[in-house]
Parts: sequence; structure tokens; C-alpha cells
Amino acid sequence: MSDDAPKAPTRRQAARLAAVQALYQWQEGQDDPAAIVEQFLNVRTGEAGEGGMRRDADKPLFRDVVVGTAANKEELEQTVTGALAKDWTWARVDRLVRAILMAGTYELLHRKDVPPRVAINEYVEIAHAFYDQGEPTFVNSVLDRVAHQARAADLTR
Repeated sequence: MSDDAPKAPTRRQAARLAAVQALYQWQEGQDDPAAIVEQFLNVRTGEAGEGGMRRDADKPLFRDVVVGTAANKEELEQTVTGALAKDWTWARVDRLVRAILMAGTYELLHRKDVPPRVAINEYVEIAHAFYDQGEPTFVNSVLDRVAHQARAADLTR
């Protein structure tokens, strides 16, 4: 077996990926966050493909990211908007990229147990799972700006 083979996502990575999918669904206006969380935990766990969640995903992290992001929607949108380049607006950002940025920003602002570089890297990797153009770079730059604004001291360690 080659060392170049892609590694399976960790439990926390699987939770973050499912959280982004759940947040995308929430943005589409389909159900409230608590109902979506329950749907993922009770129905979609173990489903293959983009709509499911791995059985061994870190379920408390999944729940926290989805519910916390939804509960802090205005603060997170404002923070992300402040980190966008001058010629970008929130409305211009793709809906899936919005979900990725919101979840990443939630972790940067509200999950002090997660180092900023880890949060940024995890959400950039999620962007890579869906996009092969400039979106991962965009996610990286926006989350890096958020981290420097919100947790600059944690970045110097």
C-alpha cells in the first residue's frame, strides 16, 4: 500500500463535513437547525454520498457547529462580511462557500479549544472536497483574516 493513498477523514473531519452539509440545507430554507441535526443523527448517519454522515463522526461537534452557527448567524455573517475583500459582498458568495465560512468562523469565534490553524485547515479541506477552482484559496484567505482579527494571540503560539 502506498503512502500516497488518501487518508480517511477523522471523526472530527467527518463531523465538520456533515455540519457544512446541514448548514447548506438550513440556508436553503429546509427545516430549522434542530430538525436538521436530528435528521442527520437519526436518518442520514451511515448514508453514502454527499447527503450522509459517517457513523463514527464526532456527533457532539457536529451538533455544536450546526446549532451554534445558526444561533450566531448575524454575528458570523457580519464577521465574514468584514473579512471579505473590498469588491466582495455576502450576497456574491456562493451558498455552499457561505456554509463553509460560517462554520469555520463559528469555530474561530466560539470554539477556543480548537486552534485557529486547525479550524482554517479543516474548512479549507472541506472546500477542496467540493471545489477544484479558487474557492479553497478564498476560504483560506477569509478565515485567515477572521483568525487574525479574533484570535491573533493564538496564531503566534
